[in-house]
Amino acid sequence: MYFDPLYFLFLAPALILSLIATTMVKSTFARYAKHPSSGGLTGAQAAALMLARSGAVDVKIEHARGFLGDHYDPTSKTLRLSNGVYDSTSLSAVGVACHEAGHALQHASGYKPLVWRSALVPVASFGSQFSYFFIVAGLLFSQAPWGMSLVKIGIVLFTAAVAFSLVTLPVEWDASARAKRQMVACGVVSGSEAKDSSKVLNAAFLTYIAAAASALLTLLYYLVRSGLLGGRSRD
Repeated sequence: MYFDPLYFLFLAPALILSLIATTMVKSTFARYAKHPSSGGLTGAQAAALMLARSGAVDVKIEHARGFLGDHYDPTSKTLRLSNGVYDSTSLSAVGVACHEAGHALQHASGYKPLVWRSALVPVASFGSQFSYFFIVAGLLFSQAPWGMSLVKIGIVLFTAAVAFSLVTLPVEWDASARAKRQMVACGVVSGSEAKDSSKVLNAAFLTYIAAAASALLTLLYYLVRSGLLGGRSRD
């Protein structure tokens, strides 16, 4: 199974999409990182303005190390912005910062898909790490009466990881939509600049599509390889 060509046949499209998405994110961010926004605000200032305008005044904004490791932590209500975003006034920086602020606003308003995603985190994390071992063990001992039970347990666990990837899509899309609206409304970017800053967010969203596609195709592979779908031999 480890060198099963069927696996690469299933995952090749998602791998290609992932490479394209990663390349687009880096190139698009780098391109618009050279263009300062007309509002003159840094990423941290733009996020703070967007949050204050929406009444989310209890969210902290911190400077985090790394490249594009920006995220919102709902457990501590902290928005962490990476190098190149926190103190940069570029269109890329304010776009990414406002996107993360969008997640904080989702949290504040109880946005349902975000609530669902947060609830899925523990089981999805466990499933993505350990489902493979259940499935492989089940296939190796497929002749044993409990072999297929292990496979089914593994597939159920991995399904949670797939669900997490799928529910992430509306969460990320909505955060970007909030950012696009608020950046113009708050005067962070002009109407003409909004199109360019949106390109950064759209490129980033493609990476989530690639991740969801990869998860779905991996699940499909497990179902086919185990014989649970299509009646394929488990040998």
